[in-house]
Amino acid sequence: MTHRVLQSVLDQLTQRSQSTRQAYLAMCDDMQTNAPQRSQISCTNLAHSYAAASNDEKQLLRQTQATPNLAIVTAYNDMLSAHQPYYRYPEAIKHYALKQGATAQVAGGTPAMCDGVTQGQPGMELSLFSRDVIALSTAVALSHNTFDAGLYLGICDKIVPGLLIGALSFGHLPGLFIPSGPMHSGISNDEKGKVRVAYAEGKVNEEALLRSEEKSYHSEGTCTFYGTANSNQMLLEIMGLQLPGSAFVPPNTDLRHTLTEAAVKATIKSTLQQRTGLGYILDAANLLNGVIGLLATGGSTNHTLHLVAIGRACGWQLTWDDIAALSEVIPLLTRLYPNGSADVNAFHANGGTPAVIDALWREELLFTDIETAYGETFDHARLFPLLEPDNTLGWQQSSDIEKDDAVMKPAHHPFKPTGGVKLLRGNLGEAIIKVSSLDESKAQNVTAPAIVFESQIDIMEQFKKGQLNKDFIAVLPGQGPAANGMPELHKLTPPLTSLQNQGFRVALVTDGRMSGASGKFPAAIHLTPEAVKGGPIGKIQTGDIIRLDWSNDQLVLEVDSATLDKRPQYCAQHETPSLGRALFKNARKNSSPANQGASFIL
Repeated sequence: MTHRVLQSVLDQLTQRSQSTRQAYLAMCDDMQTNAPQRSQISCTNLAHSYAAASNDEKQLLRQTQATPNLAIVTAYNDMLSAHQPYYRYPEAIKHYALKQGATAQVAGGTPAMCDGVTQGQPGMELSLFSRDVIALSTAVALSHNTFDAGLYLGICDKIVPGLLIGALSFGHLPGLFIPSGPMHSGISNDEKGKVRVAYAEGKVNEEALLRSEEKSYHSEGTCTFYGTANSNQMLLEIMGLQLPGSAFVPPNTDLRHTLTEAAVKATIKSTLQQRTGLGYILDAANLLNGVIGLLATGGSTNHTLHLVAIGRACGWQLTWDDIAALSEVIPLLTRLYPNGSADVNAFHANGGTPAVIDALWREELLFTDIETAYGETFDHARLFPLLEPDNTLGWQQSSDIEKDDAVMKPAHHPFKPTGGVKLLRGNLGEAIIKVSSLDESKAQNVTAPAIVFESQIDIMEQFKKGQLNKDFIAVLPGQGPAANGMPELHKLTPPLTSLQNQGFRVALVTDGRMSGASGKFPAAIHLTPEAVKGGPIGKIQTGDIIRLDWSNDQLVLEVDSATLDKRPQYCAQHETPSLGRALFKNARKNSSPANQGASFIL
């Protein structure tokens, strides 16, 4: 039996999305075939498609009535530590496919930018929109129409949502996501954070900061804090789109290779069957399981954008109200940095996503009757992978894995009774706040004068001059998708954290984003409507009193509407776009609001 609130949200989402979902499924039905996709193209097309294949592959690809051909869509590059292990994946996948009497081809590559490199830099203004570019690139890769399923190689922030949105445009095709795993743990995230704050305070120099960062980001594999990249991996598992427990198995290990082969086998098995495509699999309950996982683990606020956009890509009209309703009943089950000190390697050691699924399942706080992209019942998602003595893939119950209650708790005795993300409302509009990282021993609200800033740099400079040693709410407008692409405001974390540590009551209100690894101080983010679209945030003046009350889900500017009406509209700073930003002018112009996914293609 499903919890009544979960059922209510599901019913409302299904009703709200009836027409758009039906239209989407009709599109998938129109693209569906009973034979390999390449059987529908001409001999000239076909010969072009496998001209460079090996002789063994050509023999299979010439047989257009039986053997499936898998598309590999890869976001490999060797600047991203998380994606560097993907270098050899295509040749391994091709080998695994041939063993099963099938073929695989690299259909195309997608961009894969690293937010860790572009944080605070001009390139960050391309970050969110890179998700839609990746979706378009995925569609281009699949457009040759010679593939019967997709294998998607991607991990990090915008890359997984982009790959999934693109895959859903070919929703009749089955597919699976294949991870590559995290780097081994370096210095603790707490220690790294302290050095960053100390640097912001001028207590350590740049060389000390660089040494600290190198000890944290030190090898191939995903960064180990629980930011957007690792939230992606949890979401894929809890939505049934990635093999159970596969996300956080280290790179280049026997188990990692075995899981990759298992993913290929599972995908081949699902080809040439009716209604096994990702578009059919990603039902409303699967999508809401993603929301539930996000809340239960205190995952990245970026997914309040991505899950909405993913839903729209397959006909589901997910809203922030749905997320807020679920947050009232979904408990916080994990303490992972920045919500705690543990990293994703510790999360994996405690059973990872399968253990979270099992804990929620036991309290009827999850949709359990859903299909998976790997062809097993969802009950399989509670299992944890291991290598048997004969090096074959085995499974154990995640409930049998001993838990460290500083890292993971059962749903009947959670860290917090409600979810890690909340929706704020008031006369400024609606905004998202991450509460899982906030200190519960302190007041659950901040009421203070606003200080309006022009940029992150403006805040940093005033902080260094000692001009911010007081209670205040930082207001940073002009950071929404239509203004500058909605960059993450990473530079704000060290100074505002430092001020909070000194005992000042500080908070942030912005129409921009914060890092997936942030959340130590109260931040009302993704504020909609944004300033350049006439949002009231653009009319706030320094000295105005703002009440940010996350215990009552309120964000209120204590200025009467008549006074606000007399104030001029927000005027964005004029800046000549550079470093690629000029190319995204139309993306900014056509972007949907944050609460609709901040997308220029959906």
